[in-house]
This record gives sequence, structure tokens and C-alpha cells, in this order.
Amino acid sequence: MKTMKDIKAHLRRSYFRIKHDYLSFDNIIFFVAIVVCFFWTYSSLSATAKNWELSQKLTARKREQKLLELEVATIELENEYYRSDEYQELSARAKANKMLDGEHLVYLPENSEAARKKYNDTKKEDAPAEDPSNVSQWMSFLFGT
Repeated sequence: MKTMKDIKAHLRRSYFRIKHDYLSFDNIIFFVAIVVCFFWTYSSLSATAKNWELSQKLTARKREQKLLELEVATIELENEYYRSDEYQELSARAKANKMLDGEHLVYLPENSEAARKKYNDTKKEDAPAEDPSNVSQWMSFLFGT
């Protein structure tokens, strides 16, 4: 069993070892340098992350600005069109049944069933034939068939 003197002696030796081995001037400088490097690295990484985030926000805002500029330009062109004589004339024709001098409005009766059937038949006949496949086109080109 250890006596009180042994414990005190052990504590004094430990204190001396810590004071002279671990708390030396060189070790303190080394520890401070490590702490400074750690904080410098952390602040650099956080600044880089913040710059990247701000760059992404700036890019998004620029993209949004260009989109809004395009929308404004489109609206300005539409306004110019609505002020044009062409639109005024088309609008007057559509809404108020206005006509130019010499024009006459003709109302046609609805198509009969025979006319609709004839139109559908001619429409089917006029439909282009299916295009030959790529392989058959090459065979025709290479072998002249």
C-alpha cells in the first residue's frame, strides 16, 4: 500500500515532468501554431463556401434579370403590334364585323354529309405513303432495287 509520502512524491514527479516536458517553450509555440493553422484553414474553407453560395445566387439573379428583360421586350413588341393599323383593322373586322369598301360578307351553309364524306376520302387518298425504312433505302441505293 502506498503511503502519503509516496503519493506526494509521485505527484511532484508528475508535476515536474509536465512542467519541463510538456509545457516547454517549444511545445507551447508548436501548440499555438497548430491552433492558428486550424482556425486559418477553417476560416478559409468557410469563406470559400460563402463565396460559392454568393456566386450561385448572383448567377441565378442574372438569369432571372435576363428573363425579365426578355419578358419586357416581348410585352413592348406586343404593345407596338396592338397599336399598329394592322391589328386595329383585324380587331375591328373580328369584333364589329367591319369591312373595307367593296368587301361582302358571305354566309355559307353547313357542309352536307356527302360533302364531308368526300372530303375525308380525298384527305385519306392524299396522305403520303409511309417512308421506307432506313435499311430498305440503303438496299435500294446499293443494289438499285
